[in-house]
Amino acid sequence: MAYMTNAVFRDDAYLTEVDATVLAVNDRGGIILDRTNFYATSGGQPGDTGFLTRGDGSRIAIAATVTGETKNEIIHVPAIDQPLPEPGEKLALSIDWPRRHLLMRMHTACHLLSVVCPFPITGAAVAEDDSRVDFDLPDAGFTKEEVTARLMELVAADHPVFTRLITEEELAANPGLVKSKNVRPPVGTGQIRLVCIGENALIDSQPCGGTHVRATGEIGEIHIGKIEKKGRENRRFRIRFGALPAQ
Repeated sequence: MAYMTNAVFRDDAYLTEVDATVLAVNDRGGIILDRTNFYATSGGQPGDTGFLTRGDGSRIAIAATVTGETKNEIIHVPAIDQPLPEPGEKLALSIDWPRRHLLMRMHTACHLLSVVCPFPITGAAVAEDDSRVDFDLPDAGFTKEEVTARLMELVAADHPVFTRLITEEELAANPGLVKSKNVRPPVGTGQIRLVCIGENALIDSQPCGGTHVRATGEIGEIHIGKIEKKGRENRRFRIRFGALPAQ
């Protein structure tokens, strides 16, 4: 039996704390709640860490968050030797906000990179300090300096970032919205979540279930640390925080 967790982070990525009720604890000690602000590992973005506070004030440290039998079943994985709650128990959930905010800034930066480099995406991984996006293109034809400058133009413009829902039929009629070469958005719910950048989504619009900042200016200074050749037609762009180091 798969449980259904209300993923409140999809509507508000800035909820650092929420209250929830324990639905179950699985046979591996994973905690399943009726609602959560903890993002579960998906789409190249790692799951949240943090802690759950019990009624007596004691804490359960959470080392990872993953999905279960379905994308809607979210499992909070306790750190080693943590106590486990009982089904029906009320908990206060607190994410590691500094870490999450770094991931939100980085994930949004990866979307901007797909605008600057409009090629099919073959892979991506978001991390707190060094993220990557792989593109299907035989020759980069770009320099770190050029891409960094164009990224920072989009950051400085402080474009709004927002989500909207479209139907699966609308997505099928607009296949260009999907930038990934090999991975298709999950279907079956009837709706697809788009992450949009710019007024009326003029800068970008693509299916994504991750967490993002509210405006591109919040990303801060970023640069391309390296452009690597990963196969005959694959180029890996590495995004890092801070200014481009002097050569």
